[in-house]
Amino acid sequence: MPDVMQQLDMSRFFPSVVQAVPAKDRIVFAYMNDGSIRRFDMKPLIESGGVFEPLRNPEVFASAITVLNDTVAWDLDGNRDPAACIDIDPFILFEQPAVHDPLAEGESVRASKSSEYMS
Repeated sequence: MPDVMQQLDMSRFFPSVVQAVPAKDRIVFAYMNDGSIRRFDMKPLIESGGVFEPLRNPEVFASAITVLNDTVAWDLDGNRDPAACIDIDPFILFEQPAVHDPLAEGESVRASKSSEYMS
């Protein structure tokens, strides 16, 4: 996969997320506005507790994920309020490894049972 960052003028580019997909083992696939897909491991943040504590619950991790504020977010209240969500800085996501599209490759990204999201 070509290094997209070399092709972009990073002084003018602001990465944003257009789709967020949860996967097993607390992995998130972030589909970015440059066409790349970034793989982000949420385990360290979840294990740190604090604001990320609600995401320990596998149902919350899988069902509340969305795109808010142009980035991966968890809408905990279900009211789409960008100020009341947990989100990840899109620049942090963009710095993660670019991967092939797991959905296009026919891989099972979402676990069929919520228990499969458990660490």
